[in-house]
Amino acid sequence: MAIEEILDLEQLENDIFRSTVVNANPGARGRAFGGRVAGQTLVSAVRTVDPRYRVHSLHGYFLRPGDPVAPTVFLVERVRDGGSFCTRRVSAVQHGQAIFHMSASFQVAQQGINHQDTMPDAPNPEDMPPISAMIAFDDEGFRQFQEWDLRRVPRDQLPHIPGKIAEQQVWFRHSDPLPDDPVLHICALAYMSDLTLLGTSWSIHPGERDLLEVSSLDHAMWFMRPFRADEWLLYDQSSPSAGAGRSLTQGKIYNQRGEMVAAVMQEGLTRYPRGHAPPAQ
Repeated sequence: MAIEEILDLEQLENDIFRSTVVNANPGARGRAFGGRVAGQTLVSAVRTVDPRYRVHSLHGYFLRPGDPVAPTVFLVERVRDGGSFCTRRVSAVQHGQAIFHMSASFQVAQQGINHQDTMPDAPNPEDMPPISAMIAFDDEGFRQFQEWDLRRVPRDQLPHIPGKIAEQQVWFRHSDPLPDDPVLHICALAYMSDLTLLGTSWSIHPGERDLLEVSSLDHAMWFMRPFRADEWLLYDQSSPSAGAGRSLTQGKIYNQRGEMVAAVMQEGLTRYPRGHAPPAQ
């Protein structure tokens, strides 16, 4: 399904919106993809902000599993409208209960100091096979991402950084050209940012994924520079810590010119089911 359709919302009232897509593939776990909920929630916040403000950060909490075949209603609270910044708080609701909360901050164009970390080495995305060639799109709900070109960097080609325990790199882009609307590209990136990040945490635990109960718990993003979601973006990911049934993951997103366009942090549930004895360390 086209990302423009997924991110399209129906306006019910001044600050109340509803998703128009309710039949996304639920995948193996039978719940809505978290990135879809986050992307749609961000769209609802953007709809209440003057266009001269651009989103620069979001912070969200996943409260309950989303129903993939039910509409979601988004209730927007106008927290603040200032001269340089404005803030929105949004509750995503299904079946009378909040499934996701987001706070989003917006800023007018301004100037300041400018620097960034150097983009890490990574193989050219065109030199690697697409994930679709290695994974059946029926598996893990990947069918809903058929319009995206995803290339995972093999572990033996990762530029290992001493002291980092769990690392992963994924190139991605929308396969077809998207409209020039920068808001669409930002919301599309929010949508895709949840797809592979938590998987970094179990990338160094072979055979453990099928034993784990996993889900995103919270999600934060910062948007640094303009970008296009239909051009190659490198998602450089790591998991600095895992314990107590939770994993912390982080990612930096670069375009092919080496510009850091966004940063992401996420904590996710990665616990063994009750009664399961974990392997000896």
